[in-house]
Amino acid sequence: MNPSQAEQRVSELRDRLNKANDAYYQDAAPLMSDREFDRLLEELRHLEDSYGLQNPDSPTLRVGGKPTKIFPTVQHPVPMLSLSNTYSREELDEFDQRVKNLLGHDNYSYLAELKYDGMAIRLIYEDGQLTLGATRGDGSQGDDITTNIRTIRDIPLTLKGNLPESLEVRGEAYMELTAFAKMNSSREEQGDATFANPRNATAGTLKMQNPGIVARRPIRMFAYDLLIDDNNNRKRTQKEKLDLLDELGFPVCEHRAWCAGIAEVHDMIKSWEEIRKTLPYETDGVVVKVNEERFREILGQTAKAPRWAIAYKFEAEQGVSRIQDITLQVGRLGTITPVAELEPVLLGGTTVKRATLHNEEEIQRRDIRIGDQVTVEKAGEIIPQVVNVILQDDRKRGAPFRMPEYCPSCSATLVKLPGEVAWRCTNNQCPPQVRSRLEHFASRDAMDIDGLGTAVIDQLVSTGLATTFSDLYRLSVNDLVPLERMAEKSAENLIQAIDRSKKKPFEKVLYALGIRFVGVTVARDLAEAFHTLEALMESSEEELCDVDSIGPRIARSVRSFFDHPANREMVKELAAKGLQFTTLTKKRPSDALSGKTFVLTGTLPTMSRNEAKELIEKHGGKVATSVSKKTVFVLAGDEAGGKLDKAQKLGVETIDEKTFLEMIK
Repeated sequence: MNPSQAEQRVSELRDRLNKANDAYYQDAAPLMSDREFDRLLEELRHLEDSYGLQNPDSPTLRVGGKPTKIFPTVQHPVPMLSLSNTYSREELDEFDQRVKNLLGHDNYSYLAELKYDGMAIRLIYEDGQLTLGATRGDGSQGDDITTNIRTIRDIPLTLKGNLPESLEVRGEAYMELTAFAKMNSSREEQGDATFANPRNATAGTLKMQNPGIVARRPIRMFAYDLLIDDNNNRKRTQKEKLDLLDELGFPVCEHRAWCAGIAEVHDMIKSWEEIRKTLPYETDGVVVKVNEERFREILGQTAKAPRWAIAYKFEAEQGVSRIQDITLQVGRLGTITPVAELEPVLLGGTTVKRATLHNEEEIQRRDIRIGDQVTVEKAGEIIPQVVNVILQDDRKRGAPFRMPEYCPSCSATLVKLPGEVAWRCTNNQCPPQVRSRLEHFASRDAMDIDGLGTAVIDQLVSTGLATTFSDLYRLSVNDLVPLERMAEKSAENLIQAIDRSKKKPFEKVLYALGIRFVGVTVARDLAEAFHTLEALMESSEEELCDVDSIGPRIARSVRSFFDHPANREMVKELAAKGLQFTTLTKKRPSDALSGKTFVLTGTLPTMSRNEAKELIEKHGGKVATSVSKKTVFVLAGDEAGGKLDKAQKLGVETIDEKTFLEMIK
């Protein structure tokens, strides 16, 4: 490669990596895998060094993405550097040799910690109170997302004990795999765009403007560093800092180990490569840090990364396959999901034959076509996904994918509603929809009908024995016995389980109906607010919006469901079968707080917030999470925050614990 070619290639690489950086850090929508990014970054670094093409704006000198313009920008007095990565055990040994050479001795140890695949955050505590939560940004400055950070339940808002005036905690925000999959499934059903992986979901959520939505997302946090400006900090070790974080109430990953030398680090990596596959969250490597804080100043840092730490990255569980076909999957609410039918490929000990392609827009963005050779990996060791297309010069590609006009199952017209990315089947009796609705109806959070699984439902629908909810309550043992793998005892047990489901409370039945946007919490709130099916069916959108957790979108969906004659007839049939469509009123100590909505803030003198919430509800009141015009009282304790300020602006009455207890005597 001559200098001119090198300069052109460097320009191409910088442009591509900068775009990937922005997509990863600003939009939470990665354009390439971590391994591909690291490979291109290393190529750029090599060319810059070999041809003297260094530039201060190069991606090789940047930590992450620029701060956004949405949130206020905050400076990091101590830069939040990224870590140098390696996929090689040999390079890990080279790192150890560099540490030894820089220190001039080998009287040091390491602390190895599993590396979480999430979003780095920084927390500041003043006099024990959380005052700032920020993103890493470009390493020197990031976004002030304190309001969103406060919604993460793992993060203490108040620290207790003998604390310095100010301290800083650094950690990783993340989502557990099961919670992420459940959230993505819900978004897909509702026609919303799904997230590629838990890391993107976490980053996208924490950069939202609505903290109410953030609070409903399943974000968690691990703390991994503690910065205290005191005389003891330089004497501490990384192990001691993590132990102290644990004592202060921060979640700290249990998979950490003190290692006397690099040989023990290798042993831990080998052990954790297997353990990580059983963990409920994503990990992508092991962080190796010089344990002794006092050596870090000597070792120093580069423009981008510290010299006292390195990240060993696990190889992603990937394989190469070919897309044989793109089929369409019909969901419970008619959502059409494209699926790649693959040549079988072995990943993580299992054979993968299918991978979700999410929606038409995602396929077009990646330009995925039938016949393409693709890289496939298991996202979070669970969900197979197509990572990228491997273009082959000698192979003619198939035609671009286009969504068909008609449902592949029932031939009904497909529609895309305004503001949604998903196409939907308009036929309510489409067989896959019927099966999915029955599965949802029988699920644990709904009617909890033990024994009514996918295989049985498939047979019930295909034979015509059950295509509606009420059909289930007409079944007999004689109907079930002829089905495959259904002995008489199994049939009797299933009939008994169906009969027991009639005792499920109104909120469970309401959730089981499968009304769009009505999850477990919304169903409970609707049942508590309207008490009977009749009252709910006749409620207006305005009356629905008066319920704390109900917004215009949910109200329209509920109203649309009950305006449909077939749905009204269906719930009447279920009521006739004995299902509960009335909320059973629990006997209360009193109705002293009936009709009154409370918001809790601060620390109460003698009781926890949960205890106060239980007392309010026992005496007929309601507890909301935010102050609004509907709020009657704000029950405030010590160190009350922004809720108290908002209450004062809205003229909402503020009371203390003593006044509250007098109200319920």
